[in-house]
Amino acid sequence: MTERAHSGAAVLAEAATAAGFAPSVLNTQPWRWRVAGDVLELHAARERQLHETDPDARLLTISCGAALHHALVALAAEGWQARVERPAGSDLLARILLGSRSQVTADAMRHFQTLRVRRTDRRPLTTAPVPAADIDAVRRAGTLPGVDVHRLTPQQVSDLGVAAARADEIELLDPQQREEMAYWVGGDRPGGAGVPSDVVPPTPPAGIVPGRDFVRGGTLAVGAGSDRAAVYLLLFGGGDEPADWLRAGEAMSAAWLAATERGLSVLPFSSVIEVRSVRESLRRNALASLGYPFLVLRIGNGDPDHAAPPHTPRLPAAQIIDIA
Repeated sequence: MTERAHSGAAVLAEAATAAGFAPSVLNTQPWRWRVAGDVLELHAARERQLHETDPDARLLTISCGAALHHALVALAAEGWQARVERPAGSDLLARILLGSRSQVTADAMRHFQTLRVRRTDRRPLTTAPVPAADIDAVRRAGTLPGVDVHRLTPQQVSDLGVAAARADEIELLDPQQREEMAYWVGGDRPGGAGVPSDVVPPTPPAGIVPGRDFVRGGTLAVGAGSDRAAVYLLLFGGGDEPADWLRAGEAMSAAWLAATERGLSVLPFSSVIEVRSVRESLRRNALASLGYPFLVLRIGNGDPDHAAPPHTPRLPAAQIIDIA
């Protein structure tokens, strides 16, 4: 193997490690990386798929898209250009091909530093409004080829609240989904995956859009805030295939990092996407059936009187990265 290949493999392995900080549904981290010279392959890890909640792997693929974006952010911060190939119809979701060296920008370094501080915040929000300039910046960041970002109107937010409550009700009535949820949520998660108790409130926060019922209450301290000043952003696109879901994950990651850089709290809502009937109602009410919803992000100002939730655990690199 050439010196260039040795160097490229090390760079790509580091990028795959950084990608491990990406958000994923119930922190399942459903990806696996394979490093082969100057190529980094992203594979779906079916053993960490939520087979009851996510049988078509929609959220698995969105999660993998977030990891793909994180890896590209890490490479840019190291001064590497990269090209992405997107195979169709297999568990090989993407290939990152290492290119030439490039100038490291201040933006690239800031994005990389944000990877480690980004987190999911399930606490109620303050009543402080989100500046319009910050909302515009988040929307621009999340607008990628094939993915647009729509800010929900007050009526659409009200509809979203009804949809979220309905999705919770449907899923909690299914004993297999309850069992799957209980497996991935609660405790201290020593294995490195799943949602630990200290990032989940004792009870689902009330609001226009209620917090998710995780079957098990957590220990995260929350205040008496609400979501009345929250902004709800809907990521959507013209297609509804795995390639579109992967792009949606990249857009989610980009929007999330932009919000975090501006000191904003972010909470994804996936339950309204998991239940097909609820997803279709969201498509009709928010998009007039002109696009397909991928995910909803709640954006707002976190509670300054209570500590932010800790970061969720991460799987060891050896469990998610293979070196050929």
